[in-house]
Amino acid sequence: MKRAERLHALVEMLRRNGSRGCTAERLAAEFGVSVRTVKRDLAALEHSGAPIWSRPGPGGGYGLVARANLPPVSLTPAQAVALLAAVSAASDAPYADLASAGVQKILDVLDPRTRTRADELASRIWVDRPSSPVRAVRSALDEAMAEQRVVRIRYVARDGSATTRDVEPVMFGSTNGRWYLIGWCRLRSAIRWFRVTQIERASVTTMPCGDHGIHEVGDPPATARSVQSRGAR
Repeated sequence: MKRAERLHALVEMLRRNGSRGCTAERLAAEFGVSVRTVKRDLAALEHSGAPIWSRPGPGGGYGLVARANLPPVSLTPAQAVALLAAVSAASDAPYADLASAGVQKILDVLDPRTRTRADELASRIWVDRPSSPVRAVRSALDEAMAEQRVVRIRYVARDGSATTRDVEPVMFGSTNGRWYLIGWCRLRSAIRWFRVTQIERASVTTMPCGDHGIHEVGDPPATARSVQSRGAR
């Protein structure tokens, strides 16, 4: 990572951590540089006007002054294209339409020079997208998960048999390039995995979900991870 990109990323990480701040050691580990380099970068940011505070001793670290006027979030051309590529390649992912709209909002506010460079780089990336689930189905699943409402689905099994089920959505999971709705199936009284491409219809009910949680799904594979923001750790 170039120094300019690292300086930008440092500010964004401090922004995400809010009043908690970060230790120099954690920042160094995050960006794969020495503690000395991080401290030099932080000093450069402070000299340029960034509202950085520092607190020595145990429990100390670095952060951004609360309620300070910060520059708007900006992206490098490569970061902008990374977002475009990720969203384009995952059109069947949960909240894909919202993600696409969000990326477009970001691109619309980039400065002209960065936007031009991003567009040129984006032209060098092609994505051959397979057909995605029916948008109405995907939209219903997204809403049910976000609102924690029971979703009624018509599910077609691999043998061709179809059942109608009321499912309490617990989480979405992706494995081997396939997306699944994982939830408490009221028909089977158990946690079940439903491949999204095999859900023929879906509608959100007015029934709230119960208290079934992620722990009931079991331990994820060693290679699996949450998409939770790194700054929320």
